[in-house]
Amino acid sequence: MPASESSDSPLDALQAQLSEKRNFDNPPLEKWHPALSGNIDILITADGHWWHEGSPIERPEIVRLFASILRREEDGGYYLVTPGEKWRLQVEAHALLITEIDRQGDNLVATLNTGKQVVLDGEHGLFLDKERDGVAGMYLDHGLTALCSRAAWYRLVDMAEGKDLLLRSGDASWSLVGKAFMGLTVE
Repeated sequence: MPASESSDSPLDALQAQLSEKRNFDNPPLEKWHPALSGNIDILITADGHWWHEGSPIERPEIVRLFASILRREEDGGYYLVTPGEKWRLQVEAHALLITEIDRQGDNLVATLNTGKQVVLDGEHGLFLDKERDGVAGMYLDHGLTALCSRAAWYRLVDMAEGKDLLLRSGDASWSLVGKAFMGLTVE
């Protein structure tokens, strides 16, 4: 085991705590409100890579695990949260990346860099990030957002229809031009 992932680290303590009896898809983060345990030396870079103590976290299952307990709070901070611990970490831009966009029936489905799939809808809508050259992002649960990778962004633009570059998913729609750049239009 590398020194950056020693058995004495907060990273290992979180992993051990989460390895028993948990809902891997949707843990109830909204029910967990422990006191702040401190800062953990984890950085999520703008390109979606996770780093711990200056070294990349190379195991995808660890990234998926931590992404499942990640939330952004009203103070703008990002936290790994369990029923008994809360650790602050750093995020350069968005916590996650959209790696693929596909149509499944009437819905658009985003695949995140963790492998999780999320249907675009009224709750998980699109926005354009002015600070990231107007590339589309998506609102996720627990205050998180995901930005489109280059390939996903090109696919999304290719799927848009008409002069307003309209995208539809279920009962929701977004235009990639004009005032709708700033958010969701629900039909």
